[in-house]
Amino acid sequence: METLRDKVAIVTGGAMGIGGASARQLAAHGARVLVADVDLAAAEANVARIEAAGGRAAAGRYDVSDPEQVRAMVADAVSRFGRLDILVNNAYNRKEPDGSALTISDSALDYALTIMVKSLVWAVRAAVPEMKEGGSIINIASVHGFLMAPATLAYETGKAAVIAMTKQMAIDFGPQGIRVNAICPGHIVTERMAQRWRGHETLYGLVKAQYPIGRTGTPDDIAHAVRFLASEEAAFITGHALVVDGGMTIQLQENFGYAQARYTRANPDIRLPGE
Repeated sequence: METLRDKVAIVTGGAMGIGGASARQLAAHGARVLVADVDLAAAEANVARIEAAGGRAAAGRYDVSDPEQVRAMVADAVSRFGRLDILVNNAYNRKEPDGSALTISDSALDYALTIMVKSLVWAVRAAVPEMKEGGSIINIASVHGFLMAPATLAYETGKAAVIAMTKQMAIDFGPQGIRVNAICPGHIVTERMAQRWRGHETLYGLVKAQYPIGRTGTPDDIAHAVRFLASEEAAFITGHALVVDGGMTIQLQENFGYAQARYTRANPDIRLPGE
């Protein structure tokens, strides 16, 4: 069903991973999509996939760390397709290592917060005036916005800020008919993440075993949630941080020990790293 027929969407970081799958899912349901990414060749490849499946899309190279390029991105979408209804703020990349408050560099912290926080403000600032008939803004946060990991100060802070910003923006723009929601993925095995796991099947097996449903996530798992929140099916949902994590964050810590025990019993010949 083309639940998004006649809608126009922008997906930042739309070439691959969660953004790539989200762009394809929105297009499959009738939206015209601007695939925005710093990797133009990869964005064009995703557009080719969308068009081969019968969808409509265009690619553009935009760096969301630059407010001028963010404004140009929104203007280009409106120029190409005549309107704007959906904004998916997904783009993220890291130039320098994360760390604790004692180890992270000022430049790494500044850049991370620019990508995760300021870029969303710039995109919303440009997009909202173009959403003449209401719209849906979807910010990709993370379970790391709720639960912390060691030595990742910038990422945890940024994703927590995305959740708070989402709620505040929902209050500001609700009177204009614009809904603002966030999605908090668990561990999603994107194309790049699959390469990182290659050769580490033992550890990856343990990671999967710790999820109540017995697997990690795929980009399509998040893309389906994006499509839902963008559609009229979610017309009464705003200011919500939707956790899509296979149940990972609902567990007590003790459950991880049970999962490891189950995994090692089922795989008696497998030894974890360091054993």
